[in-house]
Amino acid sequence: MSFLGQVRRRALKANKRIVLPESTDERVLRATAEILKEKLARPILIGEESKIMYDAKAYNISLDGVKIVNPATFERMDEYAHKLAELRAKKGMTFEKAKEILTTDINFFGAMLVKMGDADGMVSGAMSPTAKVLKAGIQVIGTKPGVKTVSSVFIMELSQFKDLYGGVLVFGDCSVIPRPTSEQLADIACEAAESARIIAGINPRVALLTFSTKGSAQHECVDLVKEAGRILRERKVAFRFDDELQADAALVKSVGEIKAPLSDVSGNANVLIFPNLSAGNIGYKLVQRLGGAKAFGPIIQGVASPINDLSRGCNVEDIVVLTAITSAQACLECCED
Repeated sequence: MSFLGQVRRRALKANKRIVLPESTDERVLRATAEILKEKLARPILIGEESKIMYDAKAYNISLDGVKIVNPATFERMDEYAHKLAELRAKKGMTFEKAKEILTTDINFFGAMLVKMGDADGMVSGAMSPTAKVLKAGIQVIGTKPGVKTVSSVFIMELSQFKDLYGGVLVFGDCSVIPRPTSEQLADIACEAAESARIIAGINPRVALLTFSTKGSAQHECVDLVKEAGRILRERKVAFRFDDELQADAALVKSVGEIKAPLSDVSGNANVLIFPNLSAGNIGYKLVQRLGGAKAFGPIIQGVASPINDLSRGCNVEDIVVLTAITSAQACLECCED
């Protein structure tokens, strides 16, 4: 089964409540109609119900069964505002300011729906910059217990060379942290391993990449990656991994046997952790454009509840797929095989 097929199956089983805040966007409404039709999630739209239904009728789509929440008339607004003021008290947040934010910023209100247990995840970004989506997620929901780093992965579904590399690879971080520290690289690796298992449905074999393999080059950039490996060993992580591997040593069995014969993952890695954002972003785009792979993401990881970001150039299918992925993220146990 393809990755997309697996995600749709898991989302159908999970049946989670996913907020789609940007209800004034035609693409979001069309995606919502498709999500309802396929039962991939229980979508929640934010806005004025009469306006949303008027637009749906104009687009000739059905939103029967959708839940719509209007911040202007939301009966729990004071409770939400008190909670946001409490969360941001150290930053000087007041009840009045919190209420203003929640009634004017759909991303903050959507994130609060998740924080307060009225939704399981959120997908936004069709009309919002990444920074605004992440700001709402981090400030309202916060990071997972024990995790300080918010990062991202792309799920790469290969159309060529499946026999050599497997059907799916996970790449991180490709869209959030420009120059991660060693500890951040370790965090990214841990979260990417979890994403590989929960979202991609594969047993993670993690390679921390650099331009050196097992001492072939000496540089502070290499040292940073090696230190990330040391941190992972100190944490006694449950997944297989190795550090200081070049891409060919990580992916190609014959090269791995020569360059890193004692490595547990050389020649067989399926989760690639790039040393910085430039490498990660370039890497996934090369595989996508030259290798013909499908790139699903960026999938945000490290937030306590799933908040995912769309490209402002997204299409309806992108929104549907990311919503299904978010639903799968929100169900750690029931989505496992």
